[in-house]
Amino acid sequence: MPALLLLILVLVLLLRPFLFPLQELATSRRQMNAAIYREELDKLEEDRLSGAVDAASYEQAHAEMRQRLFQDTNEADDLAVLGSPKKTIVGICIFVVALSACLYFFLGDASRITQKGVEKPVTQESVEKMVAEFAAKMEKEPGNLKGWAMLARSYRILGRNTEAEQAYARAGSFVDSDPQLLADYADVLAANASGNFAGKPQQLINKALALDPNNLLALWLSGAAAFNVQNYKAAVQSWDKLAKQLPVDSDEARAISASIAEARSKGGLSPASAPALSSQVVSGLVEITPQLKERIKSGDILMVIARKPGERMPVAVLKTAVTTFPMSFVLNDALAMNPNALISQLPQVSVEVRISKTGMAAPESGDLISAPQTIKVGTKDARLVIDQARP
Repeated sequence: MPALLLLILVLVLLLRPFLFPLQELATSRRQMNAAIYREELDKLEEDRLSGAVDAASYEQAHAEMRQRLFQDTNEADDLAVLGSPKKTIVGICIFVVALSACLYFFLGDASRITQKGVEKPVTQESVEKMVAEFAAKMEKEPGNLKGWAMLARSYRILGRNTEAEQAYARAGSFVDSDPQLLADYADVLAANASGNFAGKPQQLINKALALDPNNLLALWLSGAAAFNVQNYKAAVQSWDKLAKQLPVDSDEARAISASIAEARSKGGLSPASAPALSSQVVSGLVEITPQLKERIKSGDILMVIARKPGERMPVAVLKTAVTTFPMSFVLNDALAMNPNALISQLPQVSVEVRISKTGMAAPESGDLISAPQTIKVGTKDARLVIDQARP
């Protein structure tokens, strides 16, 4: 009812000029022009009588004014004219009613709009409350295996791995037929065991891969489990299979490529996808300033790193123990971080040297480094000088 009254009020205000027309018409532009020129003609006549203008000037000015008066008053009048008040009234009524109906249909009535306005955003506390209510419900339905699996995944997302492990256990046979749930369960068990995959986690990973050999999480966990027991070849095989399913330029692909490179380095492995090395390499010598040479210790690792200019992900990394300087180096496709991004495919690369105490991929304070140099691929006499210490 209030909405209907408001609609009627709006229509009355809009239609007022049609329902209550003005008794007197407003002055038109033609009438105003005629009055102005009449006043100017009277003034010109006064100037003639007073002798301010001579007869010739009077006749010329008078003729020009008459011509302008004729032109201006001959134009169509611009006074507003109502063509058909009835049609206009009907048209406005239909438009307003249709617009009101559309707004009501899409936005809803006032009570629903008010209700939407007071809805609160989802918070961590509300999510925890919903999960707690779901857990209480599941205690009353111990045979609902699918529900226990859903609860386990909810706990895992919240980072509550202890409760997740218990819920996965109660999901029982429902988990056994789902490779993703098996991988999730294995991930939770390994996390609760401080990264140890021995025993049940490894069994769950194997079962997941038997159901789906391309499951991403299962492949990652399989590689991690092999890496932990220093089976670097198996780790590379699992992670290579995973890398082929990821977009080449994604952060995930870069991360897995770094893990593969580390496994290859520690296992002394070369890329399996490089049957024939390209002659397009970068080679040369690494030198070091005398001041920094004194800081070299036995066991330090030298890394020569090549990147595509402007990018962070290396295309080739040479990692070797420090011997005597100058040290020779060769960067080729055998040292590729990603088999789909080879140094031989680039016109030039940015190359730098780093000496690390740990051999870790991430730079650390105290590393001895050289300034990056952009070198054309195919260069055989590059010279890199280690002359800085990372703060």
